[in-house]
Amino acid sequence: MCGFTGFTNHTNDSNRILGEMLDKIRHRGPDAEGSYIDEFVALGHRRLSIIDVSEAGNQPLYSEDGTLVLVFNGEIYNYQTIREELIRKGYRFATQTDSEVLIYGYREYGEKLLRKLRGMFSFVIWDKEKKTLFGARDFFGIKPLYYAQMGKTFLFGSEIKSFLCHPDFKKELNTDALESYLTFQYSPCAETFFKGVYKLPPAHYFTYKDGKMDIQQYWEVCFRPDEKPGLDQWVDRISDTFHDSVKAHKIADVEVGSFLSSGVDSSYVAAIADVDKTFTVGFGQEERYNEIGWAKEFSNAIGIKNYSKVIQPEEYWEKLPLIQYHMDEPLADPSAVALYFVCNLASQSVKVVLSGEGADEIFGGYNVYSDPGATFYDRLPAGFKRGVASVAGKLPARRGLNFFVRKGRTVEERFIGNAYMFSPKDRKELLRIRTNAPDPTAITKPFYDQVQGHDDVTKMQYLDLHMWMAGDILLKADKMSMANSLEVRVPFLDKEIMALAEQIPTRYRVTHKETTADTKYITKYAMRLAAKKDTPPETAKTAAKKKLGFPVPIRVWLKEDGYYNKVKKAFTGKAAEQFFHTEKLVQLLDDHRAGKADNSRKIWTVYMFLVWYGVYFKENA
Repeated sequence: MCGFTGFTNHTNDSNRILGEMLDKIRHRGPDAEGSYIDEFVALGHRRLSIIDVSEAGNQPLYSEDGTLVLVFNGEIYNYQTIREELIRKGYRFATQTDSEVLIYGYREYGEKLLRKLRGMFSFVIWDKEKKTLFGARDFFGIKPLYYAQMGKTFLFGSEIKSFLCHPDFKKELNTDALESYLTFQYSPCAETFFKGVYKLPPAHYFTYKDGKMDIQQYWEVCFRPDEKPGLDQWVDRISDTFHDSVKAHKIADVEVGSFLSSGVDSSYVAAIADVDKTFTVGFGQEERYNEIGWAKEFSNAIGIKNYSKVIQPEEYWEKLPLIQYHMDEPLADPSAVALYFVCNLASQSVKVVLSGEGADEIFGGYNVYSDPGATFYDRLPAGFKRGVASVAGKLPARRGLNFFVRKGRTVEERFIGNAYMFSPKDRKELLRIRTNAPDPTAITKPFYDQVQGHDDVTKMQYLDLHMWMAGDILLKADKMSMANSLEVRVPFLDKEIMALAEQIPTRYRVTHKETTADTKYITKYAMRLAAKKDTPPETAKTAAKKKLGFPVPIRVWLKEDGYYNKVKKAFTGKAAEQFFHTEKLVQLLDDHRAGKADNSRKIWTVYMFLVWYGVYFKENA
């Protein structure tokens, strides 16, 4: 795992500039630094040594004739197979790294190489002869890749912060991103919070030549249920495919550990991965905020040592500016901070950990997926439900009315992902500024258009796979692990796993209580049964245990004097006055403290933006 940065060369001081840019991402690779500079391009790399830890694996890496130059972040799990294929074609390898496969694979197959890869990656190749940059990002967006055109200079890299050192970079806030963020809790569009800086979408590649950027998609999720196999067959297939994926994800020349929560995903990974160490964090002593006791019990049962840490409130709050610095863009997911601490804990013992991200999106694990078709009311005519919703929406707020409002809307109208903070109406009332941010449904529409004709559960999964997972789940996994020079691998997010999950009928992904005798298994139905099959009998209860997912007691903290006053100070500060009607922010905070409403997530969304803004735009904060 590594980090890279670079730019097209229009300066006489490129060596110093590139050095400063690399210093900004030193945390991504403390083991080695390398650079390549010519009259056209500058490439820099920071290395965290995982495979072929010798100096031969340092980057940039070159083709034998020196005409191709590579900077790469990630792991290619099937590199040995591709390497053997290329050797048969006459290519000669100078290292044992997976990186070199990308150089000769690109020479042999061009962009078609990407469909052969199995792994997580972002990389850029400079072709000296063609004067062309070629870059790509992995299937799910596990590893980031940003780019920007600033005047004549084209910038690219693993983290936006490295761009800020370049003299051609113009730092300007993208206020459209702010308004969209207030709804999604993350930055949902291609253009980031920095105007002119973009994220390359997952499963896409670019070519850059003569100042022109061309972006193409090379892979797509395609749900096509196969009704022939029965449930037992699907369970066996999940088990076999997941065992294979975990085995591939353990390839390393260093020790591999595993994160462990109380949920089925990380427990399934830990149970079959045959690692020596698991890592868990929690808050206080309450079980709803602390999974450490359960994790230790589970680890003991499978013969693994568990390392744990109880996070204190003061250290959680103290790390918030550092967290938002590493994120590059504001993220309001409170679990990101807990993830930082568990990564820090793991980094003291290992360089690589396995984690359970992706299982919910791929196998249908979120509770919201069980909503469509869950009641008799769902089977009533759509016109009737819409009429009831119209009446219910006009009545004073009352317990239960939201059910009828929600059921009267299509999934495309009501579901934008796992977080929905401020409605378009509420965010416009809150903001002092005016932006051109699109309506949330305009952002989600292109994804829904790709799954028209599918059932609602599949539509929701497809949207989350493309937005929530990349924009929130994988963003925090990459940034928090790399902040601690730790590599996180996600065996559920494997293209072979996805190819299998695409075929599983919806009723085996998400079921309902009346369709199964075992009411504990509703979401991730077939996957939970596979986990139960592969988990020792004394730990089998994990397959049914509800995952907490790094629960954070911010709801409680925001009612305490110290933290209430800390947030109120930010809500009435100079930065807040620039963007928000501060009296409305304080009202959200006061209503929460008085117990009139649980506004904790809305408060956190605004507060995390203000913390981030203070880090990156100090002169205006």
